[in-house]
Amino acid sequence: MSEAAAIDADTDLREVEALAVELAGIAGSEIATTLGGILKVRYKTAATEDAVWRDPVSEVDQHVESLIRTRLAEQFPGHDIIGEEMDERPGRDHDYVWAVDPIDGTANFVNGFPVFAASIGVLHKGRPVVGALWCSISHALRAGVYHAHAGGKLRFDGADVTPKVNPQVRRKLAGVPAVSPQSGFWETRKTGSAAIECAMVAAGLMQVARFASPNIWDVAGGIALVEASGGVTRQSFDGLSWTPMYRFEPGKDASGNADLRYWRRAIVVGTAEAVEQMCAAAETL
Repeated sequence: MSEAAAIDADTDLREVEALAVELAGIAGSEIATTLGGILKVRYKTAATEDAVWRDPVSEVDQHVESLIRTRLAEQFPGHDIIGEEMDERPGRDHDYVWAVDPIDGTANFVNGFPVFAASIGVLHKGRPVVGALWCSISHALRAGVYHAHAGGKLRFDGADVTPKVNPQVRRKLAGVPAVSPQSGFWETRKTGSAAIECAMVAAGLMQVARFASPNIWDVAGGIALVEASGGVTRQSFDGLSWTPMYRFEPGKDASGNADLRYWRRAIVVGTAEAVEQMCAAAETL
């Protein structure tokens, strides 16, 4: 029996996916309603004054996460949640963990720059098995939800997504932490949203994307989408040596306790060939 089938025997991933899509849609509606308004914005604490201004949080982030937590508790009250904005863990040590980023790309959002996402990722024993990303941009030239479950197809608002490759385009797009004119294989881009870049990779608009130090809520849903579209993920502790990544492993908090919330590694997602090339070239990008 495949791992996906074994998971389905315990919990129907299609039901989990349906709720993830609903939650991503709720987040998207709230984001769209408030975009362009005058928002209350605060900044997270950081080691230096310069660094603190890099991590904004809007009132919408917290409101959306609260809505998601309330709805999730109605259907799967035992499942755990790791959210960017709230520390509450309703099902610590449960096999199913929902990793939630109410707005990925908040700096874009608070500036009215329309490139951001709401990311819902579901892990089973650390493995990404469901992803639902409401994205402000898409291959369909409109906002909508990319979604998938392990063993299923990549979809956008319920319709199958089949990436198309134009053989006449010699230099494909790649998402990187810092744009470099000397990319070797690709034209590089930096969108300000890891979730958006994962969705673009899954949909075939980018071949590959590398993230220097993402949080689990930034990429859990996106990795599920990339894998559903036939892509792969590699991870690195030092940014130089890369190994296949099949599941998230707990990091350690300030007291040395193991916790998935503190997972932090460099990762590369994309087609197998592009990931191989990116990992080989990562130290120069």
